[in-house]
Amino acid sequence: MIDVWVDSIIGGLLLGLVYGLAAIGLNLIWGVMKVINLSHGAFMALGMFVIYLLFTAFGIFPYFGLVIVIGLGLVLGMLTYFVALHRVIDAPELSTLLATFSVSLFIIGVGTFVFTTIPYAIDISLGSISFGNITILGTKVATGLISIAFTAILYVFLYKTRLGKAIRAVSMNRVAAELMGVNTTFILALSFGIGIALAMSAGALIATIFPFTILSGGVYELKSFVICVLGGLGSPLGALVGGIVLGMIENVVTLQIPTSYVPVIEFSILVLILLLKPSGLLGGKV
Repeated sequence: MIDVWVDSIIGGLLLGLVYGLAAIGLNLIWGVMKVINLSHGAFMALGMFVIYLLFTAFGIFPYFGLVIVIGLGLVLGMLTYFVALHRVIDAPELSTLLATFSVSLFIIGVGTFVFTTIPYAIDISLGSISFGNITILGTKVATGLISIAFTAILYVFLYKTRLGKAIRAVSMNRVAAELMGVNTTFILALSFGIGIALAMSAGALIATIFPFTILSGGVYELKSFVICVLGGLGSPLGALVGGIVLGMIENVVTLQIPTSYVPVIEFSILVLILLLKPSGLLGGKV
């Protein structure tokens, strides 16, 4: 019985790291732009299909294909900012909500036309790691380690580079950043691009573990919102911590209760956090 619990905890930790990576993208966009990105799940699903096509059509191993996914996500994110958000960035919040929701509908609509809604899967194997009666799939270990690496790279970028410091400055006070000569339009577009790149890379990693459809992103988008509230809006580290907590909850509680109750528990946690600690576990600025 102990082996089952340990296996669930390790699996939840690795899964939570990927959830955290997905939520960091959402959290970064909110922290810098104060925009709730309702296209987050659609871009995650897009990342799933990009990595699938790279693997099946071009034979590119999924973990190597992540470089292409990140680059494509950065470009698509910046283009999306200029097309859908730039003109309404200072408008009331409802305008940015509708803009990102429109992008989501467009991606899902085109994706449904091209791929339909049948499940797809990426058939790869990295073997497994065994400790006694505990067996962990290599793909889960790889996704967890890659998620940690991406988070570390983002941290170094935000705190050790000039562009990263500019992003943090804009998140704190956009007007003051402009007065100091920062090109805030470019920084906002870059921030949105990085957020989308993280979302698509998280979707690509999830696709190496679970089957997916063009509609799969919606589930992970909801999880990302729960994680952001749990960890603290505007805190990338909080998003990672929140992702780990959510992943652990999902894996461990299903040992005792049916899987169908998991969403109820997740959203109950969301309500409790909003009531007891609205700033989240590690709420703060980027």
